[in-house]
Amino acid sequence: MLEQLKQSVFAANLALVKHGLVLFTWGNVSAIDRDSGLIVIKPSGVAYERMTADDMAVVDTDGKRVEGKLSPSSDTPTHIELYKAFPKIGGVVHTHSTFATAFAQSGRAIACFGTTHADYFRGAIACTRALTKAEMEKDYERNTGLVIAEAFKGGDYAACPAALIKSHAPFVWGKDENEAVHNAVVLEEIAKMAYLTQTLNPKAEPADGHLQDKHYYRKHGANAYYGQK
Repeated sequence: MLEQLKQSVFAANLALVKHGLVLFTWGNVSAIDRDSGLIVIKPSGVAYERMTADDMAVVDTDGKRVEGKLSPSSDTPTHIELYKAFPKIGGVVHTHSTFATAFAQSGRAIACFGTTHADYFRGAIACTRALTKAEMEKDYERNTGLVIAEAFKGGDYAACPAALIKSHAPFVWGKDENEAVHNAVVLEEIAKMAYLTQTLNPKAEPADGHLQDKHYYRKHGANAYYGQK
């Protein structure tokens, strides 16, 4: 079942290790097959070096395992809520990458200080509110996804495909699992740049809005002209 997607999700999970975004078992990648409504995700607590494509878990949007011998990631309910809230996405990544997680633990959004950020994310990358005690005690992982969705009410989840969970870490998404991994790599790099910018100049202001728009829209949208046609 979904053999090609399992291979791709397996490779995407290994890419987190390749790009230095995870240690031990600190992350996961999933992808959804919108036709069947099934999700392929990394199994819970399995070390990357001994994981295989056959270990990938297949679940439905209720979180019920429909294929696989291993339990799916404990973050599966968060992934499910993101797929429900953001119908245009096809892949989700969760990491505890150092600089993005530092912003999350600080409860701070990542402001757009320059064009590298603007090329990929339109505007600041939001940090969610903290979960309440009740939200943590019951359906913690599901409520994590709902809090992310809440942060995007009235916003464009496709133009800014990431969020920081207060006191936790980032979740990132994309049109598929490979784009989600790409966005997670970029997120960590711009988080590092933002940290260094604010360290060098604590009074640094976000880049001019016109400059931000110029760089975002030259790569995205109907009039984009970056790259080859």
